[in-house]
Amino acid sequence: MFHYGVVFVVMALFAALFGFADIAGGAAGIARLMFLVFITLTAASLLFGWLRRR
Repeated sequence: MFHYGVVFVVMALFAALFGFADIAGGAAGIARLMFLVFITLTAASLLFGWLRRR
């Protein structure tokens, strides 16, 4: 999931560099969503792993 977030950030940067504002905005929004999902799943995994060991 983190990999896909990075890919969309790179796509947004290249689209912004070449002047495709709509594509850059869409890719940046998708990247933000992917990073939030990644952070949420990582935190949940760490929490449940910690609770399982107790």
